[in-house]
Amino acid sequence: MVGTGGPVATFSVWDYVVFAGTIIGAAGIGLFQAIRTRKESSSEEFLLGGRQMSAVPVAMSLTASFMSGITVIGTPTEAYRFGAAFWLFGFAYAIMSAITAEIFVPLFYRLGITSAYEYLELRFSQPVRIIGTSMYIIQTALYTGLVIYAPALALNQITGLDLWGVLVATGAVCILYCTLGGLKAVIWTDVMQMVIMLAGFLAVIARGAVLQGGLGKIWEDAGQGGRLEAFDFDPDPLKRHTFWTIVIGGSVMWVSIYSINQSQVQRYISCKTLGHAKMSLYVNMVGLWLTVSLAMLSGLTMYSIYKKCDPLLNGDITTYDQLLPYLVMDILADYPGIPGLFVAAAYSGTLSTVSSSINALVAVTMEDLIAPVFKHLTQKQTSWLNMGLVGMVVGLVLTLWVGIGAQVYPPTAEKTNPLPVSTAGCNNTMGEDYTTATPWTSPVTLPTSPGVRPPLADSWYSLSYLYFSLLGTLITVVTGLLVSMATGGCKQTKLSPDLFVKKSDLLCFSWCTESKVGYSVNTCSCCIATK
Repeated sequence: MVGTGGPVATFSVWDYVVFAGTIIGAAGIGLFQAIRTRKESSSEEFLLGGRQMSAVPVAMSLTASFMSGITVIGTPTEAYRFGAAFWLFGFAYAIMSAITAEIFVPLFYRLGITSAYEYLELRFSQPVRIIGTSMYIIQTALYTGLVIYAPALALNQITGLDLWGVLVATGAVCILYCTLGGLKAVIWTDVMQMVIMLAGFLAVIARGAVLQGGLGKIWEDAGQGGRLEAFDFDPDPLKRHTFWTIVIGGSVMWVSIYSINQSQVQRYISCKTLGHAKMSLYVNMVGLWLTVSLAMLSGLTMYSIYKKCDPLLNGDITTYDQLLPYLVMDILADYPGIPGLFVAAAYSGTLSTVSSSINALVAVTMEDLIAPVFKHLTQKQTSWLNMGLVGMVVGLVLTLWVGIGAQVYPPTAEKTNPLPVSTAGCNNTMGEDYTTATPWTSPVTLPTSPGVRPPLADSWYSLSYLYFSLLGTLITVVTGLLVSMATGGCKQTKLSPDLFVKKSDLLCFSWCTESKVGYSVNTCSCCIATK
């Protein structure tokens, strides 16, 4: 019986058909774009879609790019275990969209760059650009590997899908349509994958509502289980999710992703006008709201079904990463093809993230590492290099220190606030209640005795992960300014005003294009009457 524990079904033939259809569809879009643009083989066409993309598909691609398989599987589990606080990211998404659209988009769009790291050379020097690019390549390669492997492992253990077969298929399909169709293929494939992701969430919510007697019952169960208590105004920076960590730390984290990450920058500078580029960020904001809302509702649905029989404590799964796939096979196995749709949704997130990463890596490698001609450093370049890297290195080292420390010594339940779960309603238990105590188990084997934690474990290492970006930014900026003042860097020759945000960039929005008779378009793409 649903929600009472025990083994669940595995994939049927129709589930494999639906899943394979998604993979083939993604490859088909790449082939279509390759055929469609076979006469337009320029680098700008391949990397930026000829700078002729419109707002809505770019917005959907922006949303899909960071809605990975980890997000599809992990966000509902977040709601199940920790409640609705994650919904507060809606505030962070709004702040991020406004800052990116009104400050960073006009600057990058006006400069006409291909790689976000071109700005580092214009502002500092070529070596700073190369080092920034190298750091991005390493980070993206590691992140992409995790994005492919983590959901594949969770799905393999529940659905029976072959792990290595899926890994190879995912990589092969992404490389195929990225290579053949370029950015246009990536964006239009993301549009399809975004629709599939949302459909997967809707399938879980709809079936759960039928089983539980409506959305009202799901909401009632969530309230009784403490899952709707979202607002925690405790200023403690060590607590994992509070209003302040999410709104302040989350905003800085998402601004760093959308404003300067190559995967995102490459999308909005591919738009045909600045108006479309800005609008893509605001439509993307709505897309993020919709996606996180459906993911959270899926998690609350999952809690309503398993409120009396937690699958992990009952031994039905081995990690909470498997919780949503287990739910899907539990409640949707009677509908052939629907579990396949969900797995396709999870892998749509994976495909969109991986393809975005591949396309971005190609762009930065070509533009930042291969195309530039290396020259001997001048005294001025050396000075700028020093100012750019002392702060960067210090910020990176300290952020890595706290991040790795948090993995070795995970924060205690006091800082993460896991909510109670029960096994009282399971078929194969003694009816006892249990409560989770820790948010996760460290993957690292510790050299210390069990239960022994160093003093930093409950202070420095317990810093909310949402403050990592803010910490790194503040350390980098402050250190860089101190070194600049100490070395006389602040007295360098004035740089071009085009490298900074102008008044005309702010709140400057119009759908005007150069094709309109009687109007011209200035550098900010605002309409100026010529008659």
